[in-house]
Amino acid sequence: MKPVFYKGLLCTLLALAGSVQAADLKIGYINTERVYREAAPAVIAQKKLEKEFAVREQELKRLAARGKELEALIARNRNNESERKAQERELASVEREYQAKTRDFRDDLNQRRNEEFAAVQERANRIIRQMAEREQFDLILQDAVYVSPKLDITPRVLKELEK
Repeated sequence: MKPVFYKGLLCTLLALAGSVQAADLKIGYINTERVYREAAPAVIAQKKLEKEFAVREQELKRLAARGKELEALIARNRNNESERKAQERELASVEREYQAKTRDFRDDLNQRRNEEFAAVQERANRIIRQMAEREQFDLILQDAVYVSPKLDITPRVLKELEK
């Protein structure tokens, strides 16, 4: 559905562009992925998230290491059946705990990431709108298959976000 919509929108824009003199139409492009990766507020948000979730990530690593340790013990322990069964039960328990904590970790991280990057997106959009008004852009695109580098205003937006 989206590709059909974008193709229709592109055809409409091209038709409009054909009817308007090229000098009168000012178009810009923003690489949102690059903004989320390189903008100072995005970098700060990413570091904040890494710090916030570091303890939980270490706990997941500890559980994974314990699981591997138990797997190795079970593989080596072929003689004592009761000890092996206890290790298998512990391994199953560790795996369940690891899966549950991993799922919770991912859910919480995604929610926090969305919260943090919503602020970055809001600020970037405000800067883009101000730039569009100040420099009299007719159209600024965020997603495109190909864009000429001369239309890419991402570096200027990144510079504004640094302020």
